[in-house]
Amino acid sequence: MKPELKNPDLIKGLGYINGEWVKDSNEFFEVDDPSTGEIIAKLPEHDIAVVDRAVDAAYDAFQKYKNTLPRQRATWLRNLFNLMTENAEDLAKIITWENGKSLPDSRAEIKYAASYYEWYAEEAPRIYGATIQPSIPNNRVITKRQPVGVCGIICPWNFPSAMITRKVGAALAAGCTVVVKPDSHTPLSALAMTVLVEKAGFPKGVFNVVLSQHNTPKLGKRLCEHPKVKKVTFTGSTRIGKTLMEQASSTLKKCSFELGGNAPFIVFDDADLDLAVDQAIASKFRGMGQTCVCTNRFYVQDTIADEFAEKLVTKVKQFKIGDGMKEGVTHGCLTNAKQADKVDEHKKDAIEKGAKVLLEGGRMPDLGKNFYAPVVLKNVPQSAMVAKEETFGPLCPIFTFKTVEEVLGYANDTELGLASYVFTKNVNTLFTVSEALEAGMVSCNTGLFSDSSVPFGGVKESGFGREGSLYGIDDYTTVKSIIIGNLPDSL
Repeated sequence: MKPELKNPDLIKGLGYINGEWVKDSNEFFEVDDPSTGEIIAKLPEHDIAVVDRAVDAAYDAFQKYKNTLPRQRATWLRNLFNLMTENAEDLAKIITWENGKSLPDSRAEIKYAASYYEWYAEEAPRIYGATIQPSIPNNRVITKRQPVGVCGIICPWNFPSAMITRKVGAALAAGCTVVVKPDSHTPLSALAMTVLVEKAGFPKGVFNVVLSQHNTPKLGKRLCEHPKVKKVTFTGSTRIGKTLMEQASSTLKKCSFELGGNAPFIVFDDADLDLAVDQAIASKFRGMGQTCVCTNRFYVQDTIADEFAEKLVTKVKQFKIGDGMKEGVTHGCLTNAKQADKVDEHKKDAIEKGAKVLLEGGRMPDLGKNFYAPVVLKNVPQSAMVAKEETFGPLCPIFTFKTVEEVLGYANDTELGLASYVFTKNVNTLFTVSEALEAGMVSCNTGLFSDSSVPFGGVKESGFGREGSLYGIDDYTTVKSIIIGNLPDSL
């Protein structure tokens, strides 16, 4: 059912190129409400020619936009932050409508998403260079950071607003222009954002949106191979990231990828157990486990494992699962049936290998095909699939360990390294384990750490580059060295 919005103009059904809403296709794809299965939108299926138009528009706009004053870019970004804040409830409803997460989750996402525009409004005037004295006494070197150029931005469905703002905020602050390709499951949030970009005052061609479902691989390939696109950034699976990186190598583009995760949540026996359980819930069940930094593996010291498991099950049983739009619902549905299939696969595999079922969970057909109740397992063996693969759903596998060395071996035994969690009151253990974990981010004694001030990104096959923080703008700039020679001797 279509949500009631204070600003119904936020719902759009067209792409956006060079400041104009465009159809540019006789073919369409459908977007559904994952909670009800109802078709909620039909959007144009764009092809490579439309991508080329969008890139050309972004390239032409870049010639002037790169020379705008950083303070002016900051003003436009601040306008965008204010507009997101003013329209926060409507934007949250659109997320829930097309993604299925609960309204509380969606409201939190919009607040988080908007913060990146505020952050980069403050960072735009602070892109500094340096003066260097080279080995030749009469020479000087000045460095200057310049925008890299047109950026292709490919976004996922799990955070349909925040994954755009994290990238676009940095790009626009640096002086880059963008072509955004939202996921076909959740394009309405991107288009609502576009309405606000238009109102914020950015010049035409700076922000462009292309749409597709069936042509997505072709459009992604074109963005990666187009000579006018100088950077590609992507959030999604490691498999797709590798494909895009290979394609981008044809033009040696700058890339930043935030890919899959397999986060361990390590609880030592001296931890505040109630705090650990509360934060485990916060980490694991945001978006019903459909986040790249949510806990995938619980490693609990053997002396407290049973108590931890009992408390976790008690908390999970208090969830109210249902249509995310309804008041009182704490957790919505999964965004698509593939996610439920993956949870089923990992659950079945772990049980066959000896895991004990504490909370059966499973599909909830009475609510709809995409609803899935949380599963809690204990005594999960390290040989289980979930130990090596990301589930991306509401499965809680509890492993046990005895020593620091043992748990570090388990935690690092994966090709992925995005986020990790550590719970202990011992500061020595905290530092030792944090530094030894092979992850881009280690969260200590808290299950929620995402913030615009935090450098967000992974290591190993979880990708490279950082989003947010003082480092986030670096991936959208290049360093130019200006050498001045044969200066007169100093007086």
